[in-house]
Amino acid sequence: MDAPPRNGQLTATVRNIMRTNPRLSGFDALVLAERTLAAAAANGVDPGFLAATLLEESAYDPGAMSAAGAVGIGQFMVGTADLYGIDPFEPGPAIDATARLLAEYLARYKGAADPFALALAAYNAGPAAVDRYGGVPPYAETIEYIADIRERWSRIVRDR
Repeated sequence: MDAPPRNGQLTATVRNIMRTNPRLSGFDALVLAERTLAAAAANGVDPGFLAATLLEESAYDPGAMSAAGAVGIGQFMVGTADLYGIDPFEPGPAIDATARLLAEYLARYKGAADPFALALAAYNAGPAAVDRYGGVPPYAETIEYIADIRERWSRIVRDR
């Protein structure tokens, strides 16, 4: 019996989820990776970009909570979660909402020299900060956040 064809993107995503969050089982990592790829496809977002963002935000931990009050896999503030009509602790809907929000930011900054950096800056610091500075805000946290996600994204691409 022949083995099924290897899905490089799915394999790379699972591998990176498990590398970042070894507490997850292989099965859970697979379920989360499949949901990530489906959400990326449904929203026209590069799947590696979405996965890298979720890895940076929470390491795919549905129970993640930040000191600032962001929660869940997508690290949503309560108001943003309410706006998207999701429970941020539910992994599937949170992954879908993260993809939708990133897609909205990518559309907003389409035509910019680096729409991905601006979308990430908006996700991290808020679109008002991006608008106020006319680009990536000069916040060390945001600059490092963008660099970290780019590194994770490139690792996912290399692992395909």
